[in-house]
Amino acid sequence: MTEASCYHCGQSIPDDVDLQVTIADQPRAMCCYGCQAVAQSIVDNGLQDYYRSRDALPESPREAMPAVLEQLALFDHVEFQKSFVKELGANEREASLLLEGITCAACIWLNEQHVGRLPGVTGVDINYATRRARVRWDESRIKLSDILAAIAAIGYRAYPYDAAKNEEISRKERRDALWRLWVAGFGMMQVMMYAYPVYIADGDMSSDIESLMRWASLVLTLPVIFYSSAPFFRNAWRDLRLRRVGMDVPVALGVGSAFLASCWATLVQAGEVYFDSVTMFIFFLLGGRYLEMTARQKAVSVTEALAKLLPTFAQRMLGFPSDRSLEQCVVGELRPGDHVLVRPGEIIPADGQVVEGGSCANEALLTGESRPVPKSPGDSVTGGAVNAESPLIVRVDKVGEETRLSAIVQLMERAAAEKPRIVEMADRIASYFVATLLAIAVLVAVGWYLVDPSKALWITVSVLVVTCPCALSLATPIALTVAAGALAKDGLLVTRGHAIETLARATHFVFDKTGTLTTGHMRLLDTRVFADLGAGDCLALAAALEQASEHPVAKAIRRAAGEYLHDPSMVFSEPGQGIEGEIGGRRYRIGRPDYALQASGGVLPDAAVDWLESGDTVVALADDRGCLALFRIGDELREEAAALIAELHRVGKRVVLLTGDAPAVAQRVAGELGIEDVRAGVTPLGKHDCVTALQAAGAVVAMVGDGVNDAPVLAQAQVSIAMGGGAQLARTQSDFVLLSENLDHLRRGLRRARRALRVIRQNLWWSFAYNFVALPLAIAGYVTPWLAGIGMSASSLLVVLNSLRIQREEN
Repeated sequence: MTEASCYHCGQSIPDDVDLQVTIADQPRAMCCYGCQAVAQSIVDNGLQDYYRSRDALPESPREAMPAVLEQLALFDHVEFQKSFVKELGANEREASLLLEGITCAACIWLNEQHVGRLPGVTGVDINYATRRARVRWDESRIKLSDILAAIAAIGYRAYPYDAAKNEEISRKERRDALWRLWVAGFGMMQVMMYAYPVYIADGDMSSDIESLMRWASLVLTLPVIFYSSAPFFRNAWRDLRLRRVGMDVPVALGVGSAFLASCWATLVQAGEVYFDSVTMFIFFLLGGRYLEMTARQKAVSVTEALAKLLPTFAQRMLGFPSDRSLEQCVVGELRPGDHVLVRPGEIIPADGQVVEGGSCANEALLTGESRPVPKSPGDSVTGGAVNAESPLIVRVDKVGEETRLSAIVQLMERAAAEKPRIVEMADRIASYFVATLLAIAVLVAVGWYLVDPSKALWITVSVLVVTCPCALSLATPIALTVAAGALAKDGLLVTRGHAIETLARATHFVFDKTGTLTTGHMRLLDTRVFADLGAGDCLALAAALEQASEHPVAKAIRRAAGEYLHDPSMVFSEPGQGIEGEIGGRRYRIGRPDYALQASGGVLPDAAVDWLESGDTVVALADDRGCLALFRIGDELREEAAALIAELHRVGKRVVLLTGDAPAVAQRVAGELGIEDVRAGVTPLGKHDCVTALQAAGAVVAMVGDGVNDAPVLAQAQVSIAMGGGAQLARTQSDFVLLSENLDHLRRGLRRARRALRVIRQNLWWSFAYNFVALPLAIAGYVTPWLAGIGMSASSLLVVLNSLRIQREEN
C-alpha cells in the first residue's frame, strides 16, 4: 500500500482530499468520508486488530456505490445548488435537504451527531416529523457532496428538498411499509394455524406431528424475520456499530433472541418455541409504525401544500398591450415586468399587480382568510392565490425567492428545522431510557434464569419490547408539527421552533396600537355641525372639495360620504393646509381649522377644544360666514380586536397597550377595548425597556406589533407576533406572522397553542405512566411478547392520535 493510497480500502487518494483516522496511535490517510466513517467506527469499537489480521482489502465505498457518488458530485455545481442552497457569507452555505431512511428520533440524533462532527460543517438541524434537514457548512473546508457521502455511509440518503421528491419518498415509504406489514400479517396468520393445535392438544399430540408443526412455523416465520423485520435489525446494527443506542436496538434484541431460541428448540426438539409471538409482535409493531407514519405525513400536509402551490406553467404576453398573443412558459422563466393572463380557476404564478380585468382571489391557503378578496386594476395579487371569477392580466413584480409565498415557505422551513427545548429534553431522556432499559433487561434475564429458566427468555423479550420509548420520542415533535400546520391553515405562521410552547405559557400580552389593534387606515369618527345644514350635507360638501386629493384624510371623508353630487370649481390646494373651492356660487374651505377659518375671520367653537386635545386629526369646513362643521378623523379599530382582548382577559392574561401615539388617542382606544394598562407616547427604546422591566418582574411576554420601530421590542419579547402587512424587518424578528391580519385568527391561534401544550403534557404523562406500569408487569411475567408488541405500538399510536386532536376547530 503506497503513501498515496487509502489505509482502509487501498484505493488512491484524490489530490483535493485530506482525511485521516488515528489507528494504532498513527494518523492514517483516507480516500473519502465513507472510509473515514467506517474506519473511525472500527477504532471506536476497539476493533483495531482488524487491520493487523485482515488478509484482503474491503470494497471502497467509492466502488460500492459508484453511481451514487457520481451523482453526489453534481451537487457541487453552482447552477445545481441554486434551487436549494443559500449563501450566508463569503464561504458559508446552507442547504435544505430531505432525508430518506429516517424511522425514529434516534435516527435524527445519529445524523445530527455524525454530520455535525465533519470538519467544516457549522450546523445541522433535522425535523423528525418532516424529515427535513438544514445543513450549514464552510465551502472552503468541505464540499456538499462530501456531506451527502457521509450521510450515505451510515445508511441514509439525502436529496435537495422539493415537494415532488418528498411526495415520491412518502409514497415509497408507505408502499414498502404496507408490503412488510402484509407479509408479517400473512405469516402471523399461517403460524397461528400451526401453533393453535399444539396449544389445544395440551401435550396429547405426538412428537412427530408437533415437530412438523414447529418446522412449518419456522419456515413461515423466515420471511417475516428476513423481510418484514429487516429494518429493525439493519438500524440496530448501524447504531451498535457506531456505539449508539437507538429505539430499534431493544426491538432487534428481543425479536432476534426469541427467534434464535425458537430455532434451537426446533432443531433439538426440546424447549418452547415462540414463532407465533414473534410474528404477531412484528405485525403489531409494523402496523403501529405504519399508522404513525401516515398520521405524521398528514400532519405536515399544510406545509407541503404551500411548497407545491405555484403552478408549473404560465401564460405570458410578450408584447402587451399592443400584442395580446400568448405563449406558455415555465414559471421559473418569468421576470419582473412580464404580463401574464390568469384565467378563472387558475393559480396566480407570481406576485404582481392587476392591470386589466376584475375578479376575486382565493387566498385561503396563504392567509387563512376564507372569503375571496376582490381584485381590480391597481390591486396587488399574491402568487399562489386562485383567481376565482374572471380573467385577469397581471404585471409580474416579484419572482422566485422574492415572492411572498417563498418568504412564507422559508419561514416555515426555519421553524421546522429548529428544535424547541422541550423536544431536546425528551430526546435526551429517551436516549438515557434505552440504555437503562438494556441494563434492566440483562438483570431480568439473569434473575429469571436463576428462578425459572423456562420463562427467562420470553420475559426478557417482553421487557425489551414493551418499554421501548417510541411514544416518549414522538410525544412532543408530532404535537408541535400538527399545531404548526393547523396554525398556518388559520393564517398564523410559525417561524420559530419554540414559538408555540412559549405562546401558550405567556402571561402578559403587549400590543402596539397603529396597524395592530387598529387597521392603520383613517376613518371618520365623528361630525359636529355649527350651521343650519345637516351633517350629511356638510359631509357631501367636504367630500366634493376633497375628491381630487389622495391624502388619507381626504380618502376617509370620501368613504364616509359615499356619493357626492356637487361639482366644485376654481379649486385651489395649499399643501399641508387644505383646499379651497367654489360650489353653487359660494366659496368653501376645508382643512386645518386655522386655515379653514382664515378667510372668514371666524374663531373655532369652544365645543371643538376637547377634540383638538384628543390627539385625533380635526378637519374644519367653513365658508365666508364662519365654521360650518368639524370632522374628527382617527385610526380605524379592527373589528376583531375587542373579542381578542376579551378572550385574553377571560383566561387570566395581563394586557398592555404600548404605543408611541398621544395619551388621549391611546386612552380612547384602550377604553373601547377594555384595556386598563396603557403606556402612551413611548419611543422604540422605551418600548424595549418596558418589556425588559416586565420580564425582570417574572412575566413571560408576548409582543404583538407592526412596523420597523417595533423590531427591537419584538426581538426582546419571549414570543412575538407581527402583522402580515407590517414591515419586513418586524416579520423577520418575530416568532409568528399573522398573514391574514385578522385578529380573530390570532385569538383562535392562542387557543390552539394552549391546546397543543396540554396535548404535549398529556403525551409525556402517558408515555411515563405507560412505562411505569408496563415495566413491572413485564418483569413479573404478566406480559407476553405479542402483548408487548401491541402495548408498544398502541402507546405510540395513542400519542399520534392525541396530537391530531389539535387540528380540531374549537369555538
